[in-house]
Amino acid sequence: MTSFPDSQFPGPTWLVGCGNMAGAMVTGWRAAGIDLVAVTAIRPSGAAVEGVRTVSALPDGPPPALVMLGFKPQKLDEVAPGLAPRLGADTIVISLLAGVEAATLRQRFPTARACVRAMPNLPVAQRKGVIALYSEDDDPAALTLVQALMAALGFAPIVDDEAHFSAIGAVAGSGPAYVARFVDALISGGEGLGLAPDLAARIALDTLTGTAAMAVATNLPMAELARHVASPKGTTEAGLAVLDASDGINQLIGRMLAASIARGKELADAARQG
Repeated sequence: MTSFPDSQFPGPTWLVGCGNMAGAMVTGWRAAGIDLVAVTAIRPSGAAVEGVRTVSALPDGPPPALVMLGFKPQKLDEVAPGLAPRLGADTIVISLLAGVEAATLRQRFPTARACVRAMPNLPVAQRKGVIALYSEDDDPAALTLVQALMAALGFAPIVDDEAHFSAIGAVAGSGPAYVARFVDALISGGEGLGLAPDLAARIALDTLTGTAAMAVATNLPMAELARHVASPKGTTEAGLAVLDASDGINQLIGRMLAASIARGKELADAARQG
């Protein structure tokens, strides 16, 4: 896993908003041994973020080298007017704002060196995340710097199409929630078969982590891995027939991802219109 250059952030770095996702990223960077002395978290509540200096308003001093936007996308036009004048020609803006397009970011922060969209997921806290990256600015050095920062938290692919960025967000950014719901359904199913709740939960979670470990170790395609588990005309094959039905899991997942993409477009439209 690639570490950030010199294992430290450029100074100063501002985390403008630091909720669940940005906080998970801080946890991952700390676990990676990255020096956060140059990082300041700006939260209106002033609630402390472990491992970094936390303030309730934009700090005084020189323009930041790096700014990460971690607030709700609906607050962009509330935050941008005060933040934009504080940025310099060398400031790199990293946006975690779901649905806010690169062109919208450039419009709100015209003086920034580069605007980079990043779509992480919560396993960044364990350094097992997926963080999609996209920028429309012609600044390969800035994008490389951001990728190195994100690679300390997991797999950080750079995509050259904003639609692909949104697709990764739908699959990976939202994916932990969808996987958690599937595991929860397994737990409920186990309880329905008479298992005690704590036992059903332990079995379902260990099945998830064990399957993930097996998939990584063997590098088998998922369809083949399923075939390895399912004996012909056996119990697993009977269950897979339900998932593989014409109204089964592929159709359900397709509708789920389409809903996520559609909501992203709604957020993009709202941000574009201001």
